[in-house]
Amino acid sequence: MSHHKFFGDSKSFMRRWGWVVVTTIAILPSGLACESRREAGMTSAVKDTTEYVATIRLGGGISEGAMEPGFFPRPSQSTWLGLLQTLKDLREDPLAKSVYVELGSSAVGFNLAMDFGKELGQLREDQKVICHAHALDNAMVLVTQQGCDETWVTASGEVATVGIGAELSYLKGAFDKVGVQADMLAMGRYKSGGEALTRTEPSEASLGNLKEMLRRLRLEWLKVASSKNPALEARLEDGPWTPLRAQEVGLITHVGFPDEALSAANQAAGPKELKERVVFGPGMEGAEGGQLADLVRLLAGSRSESTEKKVVVLPALGSITMTSSSPFGESDGITASGMTKAIQRLREDESVAALVVRMNSPGGSPLASDLIWRELMLTREKKPVVISIGGMAASGGYYIASAGNRIISSPTAIVGSIGVFGGKIVLGGALEKVGITSYPVPASDDPVAGQRALYLSTNRVWDDASREKIRQSMRRIYDLFVERVGEGRNQKPETIYPHAEGAIFLATEGLDLGLVDELGGLNRAVAVAKELAGLGEDVPVQLDGGVESVLEALLLGPGASASEVQVALRRYQQQMLSAESLLPGTFARQTLAPFEAAISPMLQGESVVAALPLVLELH
Repeated sequence: MSHHKFFGDSKSFMRRWGWVVVTTIAILPSGLACESRREAGMTSAVKDTTEYVATIRLGGGISEGAMEPGFFPRPSQSTWLGLLQTLKDLREDPLAKSVYVELGSSAVGFNLAMDFGKELGQLREDQKVICHAHALDNAMVLVTQQGCDETWVTASGEVATVGIGAELSYLKGAFDKVGVQADMLAMGRYKSGGEALTRTEPSEASLGNLKEMLRRLRLEWLKVASSKNPALEARLEDGPWTPLRAQEVGLITHVGFPDEALSAANQAAGPKELKERVVFGPGMEGAEGGQLADLVRLLAGSRSESTEKKVVVLPALGSITMTSSSPFGESDGITASGMTKAIQRLREDESVAALVVRMNSPGGSPLASDLIWRELMLTREKKPVVISIGGMAASGGYYIASAGNRIISSPTAIVGSIGVFGGKIVLGGALEKVGITSYPVPASDDPVAGQRALYLSTNRVWDDASREKIRQSMRRIYDLFVERVGEGRNQKPETIYPHAEGAIFLATEGLDLGLVDELGGLNRAVAVAKELAGLGEDVPVQLDGGVESVLEALLLGPGASASEVQVALRRYQQQMLSAESLLPGTFARQTLAPFEAAISPMLQGESVVAALPLVLELH
């Protein structure tokens, strides 16, 4: 899960210039589009025939979404989809004589590392691939072992292949210290009543389920990382290594600086010195123009008017909530308000021949999940919908994923967690410690009715009658969850229930259980979408932001005046500053951020949550 602080250094910029940028959009889009076409025509008219060394820079990591924290969108060619397209172009470009991959200290999840390594492996069949890193971890060694002819690491760096483990986080101890209580219920043996909020350690059932998932992940990691060199399997869990020692045992090939690795890439290309061309990452050609065009589209909410048939990739990343508290960043994850609009728009767009939903979510609001599920089910009646699972599709994430015609999952993804838990965070005890007390005043004299009227109060736990009502509601949502999965997967609910106890599965096991249809990455999902839509391989693929335009997010119409936009931006900034003040300090925000999937729906007034039963960080 990715968590970012809103705005960062761009706050002062927005205060001074945000309204100016917005007021210019009325005259920019058409002119900018024409200018871009003219530039593209000029570029194609004078084709560069110079041989070169292709450089890929991943120092900033790999983003699957089009939005960055802050105001500006990430250029579409700088995303994971853009990287896949870059690698495809390099395989077909005879002028690219070798490839230099600058990994830096970047760290990505197992799913992206495995897919990236596989794609580089295909590239190195025709070209030499030289990689350099300052640090390698468990996941990044998958990239270098599959995709690099030579792997260089800085002498002062580290090769930290140390084996796989998980660290579980729990809030109960902190709650006890301040007098907060979590009043929780659960449906599903492995959901365990919201363990992250009610326990200080895992239950026996959830611990057993987690160990089995980790065992399968470890075997998959060892198999892939040592596939080119079986002798490495015994070394992979014995780090961390100094670079020199890692070279001695065969984990890397060279120790040196980035410029030395780049020189090696040039030598691999042939006897003559070649020009370096950055094709991905900071400094790549055309990135600035693409960012400006993406910014204008974001502000205006405008989309491509091309009628050419295409496949669209729609990111669905993060926890699931009904609405967003931040229109300018990806940290709020999947929102029903933004995602349903995006799906509806893509469904009605006749140029979109197929939709690929790129999923990485631990779940969240069952209501939001249900609304998004419905939109995808309606969409698949008109065009193919393929789900591409990256890191995970758990609980509410799998709820949404089940609406796809086909589910393609990374082998290392977490799937399942079909079940719900719910409750509320009771703050009465904490408030009493600082002298704040509450006194209930129900309208009815009936004590049972009084308890019911205040059942959402955060000052007291439920009585038995209210708890039973919540349990009945939770049971209905749980059964509905299973019914939706069954309908989406064209299976009867009784075939789903055995896997619907909240257990998490590695995708390799999910394949055996019928939770996924095929193992593969985003490229494979796009290929399947093209097959289902009867499209050729050359049909273009486009990344959609999946968010509302800035004007929509600020509750403004497309004809908003400059003064209206300025007032809305100021109001929004004031709301964000007030929200940040509730969690003083960066440490507190970072500590609580992993609990977002479970807590966010509760803070928005929902009693039932479809999310992972624990906060899991893989290492």
